[in-house]
Amino acid sequence: MSKLSAGKYWGMRRLADGAGRWKMIAIDQRGPLMTPIAQKRGVAQAPFADLARVKSLVTRHLSPHATAMLLDPNYAYGVCISEMPAHTGLCLALEHHVTRDQGGARLSDCIPDWSVEKIRRVGADAVKLLVWYRPDAPRAVVEQQQAFVRAIGQQCRAHDIVLLLELLVYPMASDAPGYLAAQRNQLVIQSLRDFAAPEFGVDIYKLEPPASVSGVPDPQGAQAAGVQALFDEMASHCPKPWVLLSAGASAADFNNSLVYAYRAGASGYLCGRAIWQSAFECFPDFDAMDRGLATDSVRFVHAINELTDRLATPWTKHAAFAGGPSLAQAAENFCSQYQPG
Repeated sequence: MSKLSAGKYWGMRRLADGAGRWKMIAIDQRGPLMTPIAQKRGVAQAPFADLARVKSLVTRHLSPHATAMLLDPNYAYGVCISEMPAHTGLCLALEHHVTRDQGGARLSDCIPDWSVEKIRRVGADAVKLLVWYRPDAPRAVVEQQQAFVRAIGQQCRAHDIVLLLELLVYPMASDAPGYLAAQRNQLVIQSLRDFAAPEFGVDIYKLEPPASVSGVPDPQGAQAAGVQALFDEMASHCPKPWVLLSAGASAADFNNSLVYAYRAGASGYLCGRAIWQSAFECFPDFDAMDRGLATDSVRFVHAINELTDRLATPWTKHAAFAGGPSLAQAAENFCSQYQPG
């Protein structure tokens, strides 16, 4: 039986349904919303009011069907928190959407004036940290990205809050044509291996599919075995429970990817665009967007929630918690025995 500190134990439970499955919806995106909004408005920078309204509509329609919502503090938290049911879990993003370039590779930073401490103080159940990562990047970049995650992991332990780590591979300036597409499977898996050690303090991994996110083969079809092998390999290196992200995939492709992920032991999903992108494409027609969210988006959430109920492994059943998780501190003398994460 694996012991969890009080804050992390409660946070893991707060994000899940009663059976221990995560059905989490993301509206923390900044770049993927800012760029199309600015283009459609014909302006250099997306207006705050537009970003806030889009995020508010998504939260209003979809949060009642999610076990948790992932928000950003820049545009979402202030307008979305009152749209969420009080019982819905809350993740808040920590990473700045702007990265620093170092020799064609990316370095991550926290959002300015934002911290793990502030995330805990405003009532969140988890810190979400996205790290753009290439295991084959220059050694100095790899070490800086690992040091960044390690430091955030230590802060999450100190504040006794769940750390949800999202890893995404990306094209580097030095890549030969076609290199990333050809090597993506193993880059995704190696990235996870690089952050699997306890020193990073990760509680939940948010992982991208190790196979292509477009044209995903039918899980019952002739090509399914090869795709499943990649998901199984990735899962074999995951030391803690994990959820699948959509990486901008279509609804149909994400649905197929979820089947592979659940067969490999995933405990749920944390995705955004696969759910609400078709409605967002109606922008700036907010009435049409409202209708799309209320119909197509809600129907898709219901479909993947049903899939999650049938196939996902409860986080409490992950191999990291043999015999089930429990509170690290005994009930007797809890006040004196309590220690954070």
